[in-house]
Amino acid sequence: MNQKSGSTIDSWQIGPFTPHGKTILESLPTLVFLCPVSGNNVEWAAKDVFNPGAILHDGKVFMLFRAEDRVGRYGGTSRIGLAISEDGINFEVEPKPVIFPGDDPWQAWEWPGGCEDPRVVVSPEGGYLCFYTAFDGKSGCLFVASSRDMRCWTKHGPAFASTPHVKRWSKSGSVITEIRDGRLVASRINGRYWMYWGEGICFAATSEDLIHWEPVEFDATADRYLTYKGSQQALAWDIHRVPGHRVLRPIVFPRQGRFDSLLVEPGPPGVRTENGIVLIYNGANHPEHGDKTMPPFSYQPGQILFDPGDPLACIHRTQAPFLLPGDIGVTLGQVNNVCFAQALVYFKDSWHLYYGMSDSRIGYATAPFTRN
Repeated sequence: MNQKSGSTIDSWQIGPFTPHGKTILESLPTLVFLCPVSGNNVEWAAKDVFNPGAILHDGKVFMLFRAEDRVGRYGGTSRIGLAISEDGINFEVEPKPVIFPGDDPWQAWEWPGGCEDPRVVVSPEGGYLCFYTAFDGKSGCLFVASSRDMRCWTKHGPAFASTPHVKRWSKSGSVITEIRDGRLVASRINGRYWMYWGEGICFAATSEDLIHWEPVEFDATADRYLTYKGSQQALAWDIHRVPGHRVLRPIVFPRQGRFDSLLVEPGPPGVRTENGIVLIYNGANHPEHGDKTMPPFSYQPGQILFDPGDPLACIHRTQAPFLLPGDIGVTLGQVNNVCFAQALVYFKDSWHLYYGMSDSRIGYATAPFTRN
């Protein structure tokens, strides 16, 4: 069975998750930061704190989170802060953001909207990679940054910088990982790193170095023609293809009548298990063609299982969400009825799932760890 607000789950899924109904981070109006773009002191986390990414570092949970001030024209400029916890529940927040719009080559991409929705993974070569959305106020672009200590970050710019897709709307990069030495470490499949990304429809991309990415495409307009070999024997004709226009290859679509009928969006990093690749994703409910038992435009997470050797091949997909906005204790906020799962940490023999609550706070759920 699929889990829906506490029911049993399929054996391939991660879980079952128990939401704890506790806000572990919320707005922090006392934090002040000198913005290098405006030149003004701003209360950089005064409005909302939500949508985290997290990793295990030095035996502690290091959480990156999105924080908004009250100054920006687009609901507040976003910056990415850092919070640290020894138990995965109680966090100490660093006083200044660690990724933010600055006086750098990326200012035009990140200002005035900001830096949004971080996801973080461990690199097998050491260090950490953060995938976040650079928002200029009109368009979002998936960016990459790297760090050795989770505090000082180097921006590398657009993930798809060397491709024709660099200017298209892109966000939500969830890299496929494996558990190694108790941490989720980016994992190669068929010689390359893989990432799910997108908002609305889920796409995929591959990389050699976790910084420069190439979206997976397919030939949308290929034609076929026959060439005669000049032989009277059977099978004397060869089939050839004329290459056509290449477009992004969609991987996961919304489903009419279900909780993910409006859009799908990757959540935390994907995890390789004995059954395949498990991706926790977020689905939004269509107001007319969605699940009538759920509020319109509500967000809730589901899970997908991909083939262990082919990250493009979906094997199973949950029919219902495994958490609901009503389960987590907060349904009202900047955007009502949102449970947005974005961080997953293997910590002290259990899974810790961190999520944004109605785009205003951060909560968490836990699940027993089983090798599946």
